[in-house]
Amino acid sequence: MAQPLPEPSTRRHFPWSSRTPLGTDLAGGILLLMIEAALGVWKLFGDGMEVWAAQGDQTRIDASDLSGIAWLGHFLVVVLILAVVAALCRAPWTTVLQLLAAGAAGALLVLAQHSYDQHHPDPPPPPNPHYTPCYSGSGRCS
Repeated sequence: MAQPLPEPSTRRHFPWSSRTPLGTDLAGGILLLMIEAALGVWKLFGDGMEVWAAQGDQTRIDASDLSGIAWLGHFLVVVLILAVVAALCRAPWTTVLQLLAAGAAGALLVLAQHSYDQHHPDPPPPPNPHYTPCYSGSGRCS
């Protein structure tokens, strides 16, 4: 006697419907962290080579610094998106590792921006056109 085939489930299986197994979670989190670290080292090496190739040309060095700051901002957004995806897939260790990587990228972004701002202060404001300097004996001092 032939047995009927089981009915296919009409319920869709979403990634967040069950928790990700621990081995897959740890392997995915560590793999993503290693890829992100390799990308960061590669970008750091590239920026260092650009500064070295600039041979003291300050405009090229500043352009390299600004591109590094922009890259860090985009990198931070990507890491945060990966953390949200990991949280949706119910992979707690991957989420934690991605949040730690986002914290490190955020700290590096703040430090890079602060360093750039320290080396490039805003110009002083122009003097008031109605300002009259006070010279000794001029009679214009108040």
